[in-house]
Amino acid sequence: MNTTAAPPVAVEEETIVARPAERPRRAPRSASKARLGALSWLVVAAILAAWWAVTAFGLVPAHALAAPVDVIRAAIDAASDGELQAAIGASLGRVAIGSFFGVITGLVLGVVAGLSVVGQAVVDRPIQMLRIIPFNALVPLFILFLGIGEPMKIIVVAYAVAVPLYINTFAGIRDVDRKLVEVASVYRIPRIVIAVQVLLRGALPQVLTGLRFALGIAWIALVTVEVVNAGAGLGYMLNQAQQFARTEIILLVVILYGILGALTDWIVRLLERALLRWRSAYSGS
Repeated sequence: MNTTAAPPVAVEEETIVARPAERPRRAPRSASKARLGALSWLVVAAILAAWWAVTAFGLVPAHALAAPVDVIRAAIDAASDGELQAAIGASLGRVAIGSFFGVITGLVLGVVAGLSVVGQAVVDRPIQMLRIIPFNALVPLFILFLGIGEPMKIIVVAYAVAVPLYINTFAGIRDVDRKLVEVASVYRIPRIVIAVQVLLRGALPQVLTGLRFALGIAWIALVTVEVVNAGAGLGYMLNQAQQFARTEIILLVVILYGILGALTDWIVRLLERALLRWRSAYSGS
């Protein structure tokens, strides 16, 4: 018996195209920011709750740590007679004036030393030596030269601001890529334009970081000088509360220092957003 082989069945080959895995959709940026903001406030609320629990259950003696209710009551009493407003105004005035002169001094010295080799030789070494000396160690010298009045307090704050801002300005200018300057020189761009558009603009992120750091130190310097013969200010309130063992006033002043410092940092962050829109930097994941 002859068997005829069946013709082969044509099988259509399916072309398998590998599709990239779909990326998970990210939540809107506004919603992500809202969640992160809520998370940061939850951390603050947790700290306050822990503070309340420690004082409510008597884990810490009342003379060592006042309860949140006592701090709020002390704030209301100090605000009702105007003492709190006067203290905040005096401290803000000293920080504002001292920081203004400190920022101008730090920026000018940083630009001079960063742009010029001769400027570096004249300015950098003395500033680097002063950087090692804590500003509170120089307060007695400032008192001997300037007395214990307002000029001494303002100059100490200015000194505390100028040194870190100089360091960041100088380092920011010197960290700019040398090739950018060389390319600008090849195209015969004027030196003043190179200094402003290439060097100073490239150093701006680090300068603003130094400004945030310097303004934070300004509040630390303020605490140091306001306990020296000050008739008003948060440091004066702190000194008086320490003498009379008023822990609720001490905690109130500490909290106010933290709030004012955070407000200062927020203002610099707004300045960063306005001046650094051209920069695309990593912002976390």
